[in-house]
Amino acid sequence: MSQSLPLKIKILVVDDELDMEPMIRQKFRRQIREKSLDFEFAYNGVEALEKIADFPEIGIVLSDINMPEMDGLTLLTKLRELQRPGLKTVMVSAYGDMENIRTAMNGGAFDFITKPVNFKDLEITINKTVKEISSIRGWLAEHDKLVLIENDLNISRDIQQAILPNDFSPFSDESGFDIYASMVAAKEVGGDFYDFFQIDNQRFGFVIGDVSGKGISAAIFMAVSRTLIRATALKGDSVNDCMEYVNKLLCKESASCMFVTAFYGILDTKNGQIDYVNAGHNAPYILSSDKIKEVELTDGLALGVLADFSYQSKKILLKKGEQLLLYTDGVTEAENMEEIQYGVKRFENFFLENLNLSIEMIIKKSLVTVKEFVGDAPQSDDITFLGLTFKGE
Repeated sequence: MSQSLPLKIKILVVDDELDMEPMIRQKFRRQIREKSLDFEFAYNGVEALEKIADFPEIGIVLSDINMPEMDGLTLLTKLRELQRPGLKTVMVSAYGDMENIRTAMNGGAFDFITKPVNFKDLEITINKTVKEISSIRGWLAEHDKLVLIENDLNISRDIQQAILPNDFSPFSDESGFDIYASMVAAKEVGGDFYDFFQIDNQRFGFVIGDVSGKGISAAIFMAVSRTLIRATALKGDSVNDCMEYVNKLLCKESASCMFVTAFYGILDTKNGQIDYVNAGHNAPYILSSDKIKEVELTDGLALGVLADFSYQSKKILLKKGEQLLLYTDGVTEAENMEEIQYGVKRFENFFLENLNLSIEMIIKKSLVTVKEFVGDAPQSDDITFLGLTFKGE
């Protein structure tokens, strides 16, 4: 985990020779006056560690090797234990002391200079080290930004999942139908959504949608679309009036030319009749005991494209025990490592092999089957299901 680091880099000089401090201040007086360089001084490794604790802006430790109380090589070990990538150590040793210099470089020193110190060489070394530290601190700052973004996305994902209903139990007893749904986003947040709600004692609304695009913008548009559809539907309007009203609002408010495909239906829980509008979405399937059948399209345009579009509705009648399954194209367009899509045919064959299952198990097993087909390939689109079973009276 990185830490917040100041931009200014302070240099800590660690040397037990008392004339080192005045010599450094004299040689670098112009840089000190112009505040391009800033120095602190310590006379052994113990004092150096105290200085580093007091001044987090220290980025360079210029340390002699031979010192009392704690020598430079021990200090180097202690500094490495701090695990601060923006802190670099330059070792100073007598000319010809190659054994200690080699030990220091193997121990993590960034560079070294020899005594007697050549201050021109020291200035070059300091500038090189400052450049390296600046680069590292820039990387750490970018890393911290990415961590914050990731945290925000994780929070957004939790919020998005929270606004999608996931309690299906109130509709499983005496409601006349069972319902189940699932949304698996391709990224931290997705553009797919589903929703369902009781309109009155006899009518039950349900919707599935797929926003164009991905990422944050799609997630925001998804939340707006889902909220508008729910709020409008709960007024009890017909499915086509609901879609026309929401479409006008989305066309008016869409600043980035986004649109959403949607299927909205109202189930009559007494007789199994469903009034529906398909706004450019995939055709759902009716699953019977021995066959499957696509629901007829209504030739509706995706929401948010054309403000004055007139939506037409159609009706279907579910018999007792029949199921209606809605999905988004992330299912059929899921690709494996060979870029082969899962496809409609494979999807339909899966249904034919699993007609005896509950709607919940069909959806759960579909997710597993698609995942097994995709294998190690990255998920390219959100995968969403919504299904219901009409149980009859």
